[in-house]
Amino acid sequence: MTRPPATLRDFYENPAVPVASGAARSMRQARLLARALGPVRTGASPATILDIGCGDGSAAAVAAEVLTGHRLVGVDWSQDALRRARTRIPWAVRGELADGGLPFATGSADAVLFSEVIEHLVDPDAALDELRRVLRPGGHLMLSTPNLAAWYNRGLLLAGVQPVFSEVSMRGIHGRPGTQVVGHLRLYTARALRGFLAASGFEAVRIAGAPYHDVPRPLRPLDRAACRVPSLASILLAHARRAGG
Repeated sequence: MTRPPATLRDFYENPAVPVASGAARSMRQARLLARALGPVRTGASPATILDIGCGDGSAAAVAAEVLTGHRLVGVDWSQDALRRARTRIPWAVRGELADGGLPFATGSADAVLFSEVIEHLVDPDAALDELRRVLRPGGHLMLSTPNLAAWYNRGLLLAGVQPVFSEVSMRGIHGRPGTQVVGHLRLYTARALRGFLAASGFEAVRIAGAPYHDVPRPLRPLDRAACRVPSLASILLAHARRAGG
């Protein structure tokens, strides 16, 4: 979403590159936001929710099922992703996460969904500055990202194996489990993510865990159990509020 170098732009414009994080995780994140926003009151204006880095719109379409009554707008810089998103959601617009690149007024959004985008960014500091700009004081940020310190990554590192989610090349997988390159540039632990959000002007940061859909089937019960301790979970789900509200 911050405009990447040409090689990264080509990578993310490739339709074969995954742009969705899975329906179950999208639904869980949307339910957390729905509880935070509360029911839509009769006569009240709908909340404006921005799905920043909406990709093909599949996550936003899932979220819309539980965010009824609110206005959900998808945002992405990839024209290919936006074409696909517009077949799934009513509103999808182009925007970038730097220097006022989101086409929204300051303080105009009630909530932002930021699902597995931050790990792809060259400049996450500028991205969070821009998210903070468009959110009203007290507005909600729902962010998800892979956990560098997931329970299995701790074991892999002890064995000298590259952690899952980390990538050393944009052309292939080297030294870690998995077969698909997805363009991760940065990874976070729960502690690092909490500190980063607080330093970026967000408060009341709460972190939950979520499972990872590509964990081998025999290990999925263990992966679900790890969600009870977010610092061990596969995926970090952060809920924060823009400071000043």
